[in-house]
Amino acid sequence: MVETVPVALPGRAYDIRIGHGLLASAGTEIAPLLSRPRVVVVTDENVGALHLEPLREALSAAGVASEALILPPGEATKGWTQFSACVEWLLEQRVERRDIVIALGGGVIGDLVGFAAAVLRRGVRFVQVPTSLLAQVDSSVGGKTGINSAHGKNLVGAFHQPSLVLADTALLETLPERDFLAGYGEVVKYGLLGDAEFFDWLEEAGPALAAGDREARIRAVRRSCEMKAEIVLRDETEQGDRALLNLGHTFCHALEAATGYSDRLLHGEGVAIGCALAFELSARLGLCSQEEPSRVRAHLAAMGMKRDLSDIPGDLPGAEALLDLMGQDKKVVDGTLRFILARGIGAAFVTSDVPPGAVLDVLRDGLEQGPART
Repeated sequence: MVETVPVALPGRAYDIRIGHGLLASAGTEIAPLLSRPRVVVVTDENVGALHLEPLREALSAAGVASEALILPPGEATKGWTQFSACVEWLLEQRVERRDIVIALGGGVIGDLVGFAAAVLRRGVRFVQVPTSLLAQVDSSVGGKTGINSAHGKNLVGAFHQPSLVLADTALLETLPERDFLAGYGEVVKYGLLGDAEFFDWLEEAGPALAAGDREARIRAVRRSCEMKAEIVLRDETEQGDRALLNLGHTFCHALEAATGYSDRLLHGEGVAIGCALAFELSARLGLCSQEEPSRVRAHLAAMGMKRDLSDIPGDLPGAEALLDLMGQDKKVVDGTLRFILARGIGAAFVTSDVPPGAVLDVLRDGLEQGPART
């Protein structure tokens, strides 16, 4: 069974296709988009070893020729060096505006390849084939592309919508448990920001979903994509409502910078911790009851996920330094940092009216909790 979530942007509409085993039909899914029977694929070494040949076989079966570029894995790839290498390779392959570039990988590959497609010849088409849970529910959808800078994460990029997203939930079975649960941090975010019933369902179905329940995984990916698509349609370039999708990310991006964008903290782990901190801050500001952050942390704990600053291995800078790192976030407007806070589970909102002292108190208390727990 294949589910379809349409993203009905005027002039740039596309479908998100979700199903178990979908990679095997990638050729028939992509062929109708092509002006000539040829594509180029960009992936990384880890993903390529698992999924590149099956993708190329599926393309070949539909009469589509392909060439592939394999980049190093990891967050460090999402920078100027590999971005430049990718663009130059695409030019060497004589990719034209009407051609398709396929991004096969997680969020790093999707963001980098999408940005390369955005600037190549002032814009060529691309297809997202996300291979991680995080990419399937978040980074592959909505057209945000980009790379990291020495000054912060995702500070260089463009809005460039894909022509198609193929989310094969069977690929999630190849993920290490830590990577899967990191992606689940983004799934939880959707329930917390705008769908209390979805969060209720996750509390019940989360353990089965993590254990491999195929139907639960498809439902979680579909609902996450539906929610993101709805918000993107209202606010494609993040002038208002789309900022809701950054629930947890203001804290997360500062923590990622503090840990050097390393394996100490995966992006989805930072999102989960950030969501817990955002709800704690909301409760302290009197926006929601204290039971709400407790419930968020209880679910993360039940899933075996990071939820506190003390769950991050190694030393972190002080609260003041973390707050300063937040100042590089893209959500700063006229020098004022915007937060996504909540009046309850499923009721997030964007605000700039947050006393820095309250943020510092939340960070200080979190840093003082002691060594990470297992």
